[in-house]
Amino acid sequence: MKIGILGSGVVAQTLGAGLLKHGYEVMAGTRDQTKLVEWATAHPKAFLGSFRDAAKFGEAVVLAVKGTAAAAALREAGSENLAGKLVIDSTNPIADAPPVNGVLQFFTNSNDSLMEQLQREFPHARLVKAFNSVGSAQMVNPSYAAGRPTMFLCGNDDAAKKTVTTILEKFGWETADMGKAEAARAIEPLCMLWCIPGFTRNEWTHAFKLLRN
Repeated sequence: MKIGILGSGVVAQTLGAGLLKHGYEVMAGTRDQTKLVEWATAHPKAFLGSFRDAAKFGEAVVLAVKGTAAAAALREAGSENLAGKLVIDSTNPIADAPPVNGVLQFFTNSNDSLMEQLQREFPHARLVKAFNSVGSAQMVNPSYAAGRPTMFLCGNDDAAKKTVTTILEKFGWETADMGKAEAARAIEPLCMLWCIPGFTRNEWTHAFKLLRN
């Protein structure tokens, strides 16, 4: 499968490298290719291009930009290039404001989510929320003594979620499907919870685990 990455930050680079490692073809889309010179040198099989190039290239797309830039990135990619395609949404609606006692501030409210906003604006894309509730260092093949951690996901398209589940299993995760896009209202705030130990105690290596009987 060909996958286009929208973004050039640490999350984009980590997920791009992970996808290459597991046999996917990858094009990293960015507004500034100079940000990816070192990464591209380390991953010579990857392609570089614009957001639009990456969206055209990919049979699926990974959205890996700041939440405040998410809608603009998809607009640059072009709705016509996203139509019918899986879009893995790794973003969180983090506001441009400092945390309060370790708790991030969001620009959404409890009755809406960034993913829902993006899905409404791009109704023909098949968005799936994933990779938003853990740090980049643990995104690809994390190792924990307690076993595989859990990645929570949601989205309106079951086939798209099945594809994301396959990727996550290759990346060493178990998955928990929380249902339709509205579930992002609960999944996105997991980023807040995950970050509290980091901001308050400089602990950034944990992940969530869902236990079942």
